[in-house]
Amino acid sequence: MLTFRQSHLFRCTFCITRPLTPLLPPSSSHFLPSNSPFFRPKPLSLSSLNPHSNMSTRPSAFDALMSNARRLAGKKSSSSSSPTKKRKSLDSSPTENPNPLKTVGSAEVKHDPEVSSDGIGKPINDSPKPNLDEAKKPPDSKKVKVGSASERNVEMKGKIRLLKKKPADFDPNMVACWEKGERVPFLFLSLAFDLISNETGRIVITDIVCNMLRTVIATTPDDLVATVYLAANKVAPAHEGLELGIGDASIIKALAEACGRTESQVKSQYKDKGDLGLVAQASRSSQSMMRKPDPLTVIKVFDTFRLIAKESGKDSQEKKKNRIKSLLVAATDCEPQYLIRLLQTKLRIGFSEQTLLAALGQAAVYNEQHSKPPPNVQSPLEEAAKIVKQVFSILPVYDKIVPALLTGGVWDLPKSCGFTPGVPVGPMLAKPTKGVAEIINKFQDIDFICEYKYDGERAQVMEFEVLLHFICFC
Repeated sequence: MLTFRQSHLFRCTFCITRPLTPLLPPSSSHFLPSNSPFFRPKPLSLSSLNPHSNMSTRPSAFDALMSNARRLAGKKSSSSSSPTKKRKSLDSSPTENPNPLKTVGSAEVKHDPEVSSDGIGKPINDSPKPNLDEAKKPPDSKKVKVGSASERNVEMKGKIRLLKKKPADFDPNMVACWEKGERVPFLFLSLAFDLISNETGRIVITDIVCNMLRTVIATTPDDLVATVYLAANKVAPAHEGLELGIGDASIIKALAEACGRTESQVKSQYKDKGDLGLVAQASRSSQSMMRKPDPLTVIKVFDTFRLIAKESGKDSQEKKKNRIKSLLVAATDCEPQYLIRLLQTKLRIGFSEQTLLAALGQAAVYNEQHSKPPPNVQSPLEEAAKIVKQVFSILPVYDKIVPALLTGGVWDLPKSCGFTPGVPVGPMLAKPTKGVAEIINKFQDIDFICEYKYDGERAQVMEFEVLLHFICFC
C-alpha cells in the first residue's frame, strides 16, 4: 500500500509495506521548501524510521537524513584538508560498510589521535626523517678514492728511498703501497727514476733497479714486461721498427694545451731550463682541476705509448698530440717530467740497458719460486746477470725473456730462449784483450778461427721455409 502526503509548500514520498500512521506532523516548519537549491528528495532507509515512536519528541526521518548529510559534508571537507596518509588509514579500516550513513556514524565514534581535545587538528609532518647513517656517508665515493690515492702517493714518496738498500736486506712489501694484483702506479716508476738520477755509482743504481723490479714481481708480475720496456725507454723490440715518432714541436703543443699555457711560454721556459721534462713538471704543478682523473699506471702509459707509435695516416699527429695531452692531464708529482723524457727517448737518469739486464737477472735470483741456483754456481747474482745478457744478445725480445724468467727461472732461461728465425741476434762487439796469451787461455780445448776484421756494414740473412729472406743490417 502506498501513502502520499502533499501540501502546497512541502512534498515527501514514502514507500512502506504496511499501513502506517501519518509520519509527518502538520507543523513541519523546519522542512526546506521544494524550490530550495539544497532540497534533494532521496529514498530513506527503513532503519532510520520508527513508525511507533513519538514524533513529537523524536526528529523526523528527513531531519535525520539532512543532519547526516551535513555531518558527511563537514567530514569530507575536513578530511580533504588532511594528509593523504591519514585518509588512507580511514579508508583501509578492516570494518568497511558500503552504507555511507553507517560509515559516517562509525567514523564519529572512533577516536582520532591527531585531533586534540579542543577539536583543533594537529598538523602532521609527512616529511621523511633524515637518515643519520646516510648523513654520515661521504657525498661522493670518488672523493674518498682520490683522498686515499693522495695519501698513498705521500706514503710512496716516503718509502721510495728504501730501494737503495742492499737486495739481500730488502723486502718488497716495505715499499709497495698498492694491493697484490693491483696495477703498478706510474708514480712508483717515476719516483724510482728520480732516485736513480741522483746517484752516480753503478752498483747502487743496479741495486735500486733490482729492488724496483722485485717489488713489481712480488705484487703485480703481469706488469713486469711494461715496466722493463719503459725502463729501457722502448715500446717494442728494435727489429720491429716501432717508434714513437714524436718531435719536440708536438710535445710543446700538447704540453701547452694540457697546462693552459701558450706555446711561446712553453718555448721560453724550455730555453731557460733546457729540459722539457722540467718544464712539464713546473707547469703541471701550478694547475688545478675541478675533478681529478684516475691515477696513471705503468700498463696504461705503456699501452698509450704503443698506440702513439702505431698511429699513421691522416691526422696522425693530431691524434698523437691528444693522447699525450690525456697523459699529462692525469700526471702528478714528478710523473710529467719522466713522461716527457720517455716521449723524447731521452731518459737521462744515468743507467744503460746493460745495467737493466743485470738487475733483471738479480731480481730473478731473489724470486722465491726459482731462487735455488745450480750447485756449481759460485756467485749466483753475477752468473744470473751474465745469463740474462747472453740470452738478450741472442733473443732481444723482452716479451719472451720476462715471461720465461717468471715461469722457469733464470737458470733455465737459455733452454727456453734461443735463436729464433726472424729475430736478429745482437752484433758481435769487440772485446779488448791484453795479448794473444789471454785469448789462447780463454779458448782452451776449443777449436776457433781467427780472421781479419774489416770495417763496413754487416748483415744477417735468414731463410724461411716459404723461401722468403729476412735481411737485417746491424
